[in-house]
Formats: sequence, structure tokens, C-alpha cells
Amino acid sequence: MARTRGNGLSAAEATRILDGYERSSLTRVDYCKQVGIPVTTLDYYRRRHAKRQAAPLVAVKLIEPARSDGFALVLSNGRRIESGWGFGSEELARLVRVVEQA
Repeated sequence: MARTRGNGLSAAEATRILDGYERSSLTRVDYCKQVGIPVTTLDYYRRRHAKRQAAPLVAVKLIEPARSDGFALVLSNGRRIESGWGFGSEELARLVRVVEQA
């Protein structure tokens, strides 16, 4: 099995192994024994793949509202959110995530 720098798999090999694991009905341990890699390697590439599959960041544009006590947020899909600044950045981030998932 060709290796990249360090002890990692090449991107093509990692994809092939992940696809093979997904198609198999084997446990992680049994599959790793079959392909000759440590379970930790499979777990690493599964986590890395899951992060890449997470929702991508979206561009947003903050528009200055006519009033000074609020904001309007126009999302990349054209949705517009207008509100007062009565909540923190975590709540705003959660609101944007919910709206983008809808």
C-alpha cells in the first residue's frame, strides 16, 4: 500500500478504504484486519471525511439598517433576517445555521 509523507494513506487510498468499509458488513476491527490497517487509521479518516461533509460556510452580507437599534442579515440564498441586537453572537450563529438548513 503506497503511503504519503508521515504514515498516512494517499487521498485515493483513504477514499477507497472508506468506501470499502461503508459497503462491508464488517466491524471496524474486522475490516481493518482485512485491509491491513490499524483501527485508529480508519477512525482518523472517517472523522476527517465527516468534517468535510459538514455544511459549508456560506457568505452573508450585513446591511446597515435605517434604525440604529437593529440589523438586517441577507443570506446567500436571498433570505433576510432583521432583528435588534438583543442577543449574543452565539445566538446569531445558531439562528443562521437553522435558517440555512431550512
